[in-house]
Amino acid sequence: MNQSLLSEALPGSPLYEQVKQAVLTALAQGEWKQGDAIPPEKQLAERFGVSIGTLRKAIDDLAAENILVRQQGRGTYVAVHSRNAHFFKFFRIVRQDGHKSYPTTALQRFRRVRASALVREKLGLPTGASVFEFSNVLSLNGDVVQVDDISLPETRFAGLTERILRERTSTLYSFYQDVFGVNVIATDERLRTCLADMQHAAWLGVEEGRPLLEVRRVAYSYSRQPVEWRVSRVNTEHYEYLGQDGALA
Repeated sequence: MNQSLLSEALPGSPLYEQVKQAVLTALAQGEWKQGDAIPPEKQLAERFGVSIGTLRKAIDDLAAENILVRQQGRGTYVAVHSRNAHFFKFFRIVRQDGHKSYPTTALQRFRRVRASALVREKLGLPTGASVFEFSNVLSLNGDVVQVDDISLPETRFAGLTERILRERTSTLYSFYQDVFGVNVIATDERLRTCLADMQHAAWLGVEEGRPLLEVRRVAYSYSRQPVEWRVSRVNTEHYEYLGQDGALA
């Protein structure tokens, strides 16, 4: 890939940004997996037709975003996210006294269906695409707190079954990474309130019509590829949403 091809891929942007996007595209296409070493800087600079300085600036940005990790004397690797940091980066429900804990998860339903118009929009899917839909009930400190309704594109999670989802031994995003090679690196969330419908009220153990916090999330992998659409409904009687900076502390 040379400079002209980089310009076609991301016209008008600084050259290092074009290189950064090209690396992200390679990651999205599975050229390098989590934990793999990427090629040496000289080789990548030749591949993209740029100077070592330009290539290094792109790699610096990706390292700052924890997408790549530099290891002194060894090279640069695709990041494998640790359980604690990765989990609490994206799980932001805490007890009102600030206590953070891992939830206990109970799978309530699982199915493969044609994606609705909303799900297609959120996941960038064509008409007729299929998704896996499932619902988890999450408990914290013995309290039933949250229901997650999740949709995953079948094309990215081929072979997913209720059994392997139910029997997973890791957090959900670690499961995506380890089993399907899907690495969640960013999310967009929108918060609103909603009223508990009959099904969610039963799962949460609250009365129908109770006000809940609703968190709508699109999770992204490399190059802003949407890989998960999630709607969470949270009983905030004793729990609250903690913004990202606090969640990373």
